[in-house]
Amino acid sequence: MRKTLLSWSSGKDSAWSLHVLWRQPDVEMTGLFSTVNEEHERVAMHAVRLELVRRQAESLGLPIRFIPIPNPCSNAEYEAIMNEFIGQAVRDGVECIAFGDLFLEDIRKYREDNLRGTGITPIFPIWGLSTGELAREMVESGLRARITCVDPNQLSADFAGREYDASFLDEIPASVDPCGENGEFHSFAFAGPMFAEPVGIEVGETVTRDGFVFTDLFPEA
Repeated sequence: MRKTLLSWSSGKDSAWSLHVLWRQPDVEMTGLFSTVNEEHERVAMHAVRLELVRRQAESLGLPIRFIPIPNPCSNAEYEAIMNEFIGQAVRDGVECIAFGDLFLEDIRKYREDNLRGTGITPIFPIWGLSTGELAREMVESGLRARITCVDPNQLSADFAGREYDASFLDEIPASVDPCGENGEFHSFAFAGPMFAEPVGIEVGETVTRDGFVFTDLFPEA
C-alpha cells in the first residue's frame, strides 16, 4: 500500500480522482491538501470558503492541510512554500501525491519536475480520459457540483453559479472543455458517491473580480 496525498481543489475532478483512487488496492489515502489565498482565505482559483472545504473533508473522512499562499505570489515564493510542504510529506512517510489533471502536458511536466528526486511519485488517476465521457459519467454517478468561477473570455458569465449537470453540459459551447480543463470554469463538489453525506451549501452573490466571474457559496445554516 502506497501512502498517498491528493491535491484537493474542492472541485469535481478532485472528487472523482479520489473516487478512482479509493478503488485502487495498492493506494492508501492519507489525506488532502489545498493551496489557499492567504489574503482572502479561500481555495485558490475556485474561491471557495475554507469552512466549506473543511466540511468536504469531514464528509470524505480524510484530514486536510491548507497551504497559505501570499497574494500576490512569485513563482519563487510559491515553489519555496511547496518544497517545504513536500519535505514534510516525505518525513511523514508519504510515497505518492495524486493530481486531478486530465490532459495538459505542461502542467503534468511541471508537477513531475517538482517531485523528481524527492522520493515521492506523482500519480494522475484520471489522466487521458475522454473529458466528454468523463463529464457524463460523473453526472450520472450522482456527483453534484456548483460552478464557482467562470472565465468570461471562454464561457458566458451566465454559467456562474449553475449546477454542473446534464443541462449544463448540453448548453456549453463546443469550444469549452466539458471538464473545464482549459480553465473555462471551476467548481465545488458537494455530493456524490465519494461523500458520506452531502455538504450543505447556500448560493450567494455573483461578482466580477480580476477578470473572472465568481459565485460565492456559503455553508448551509
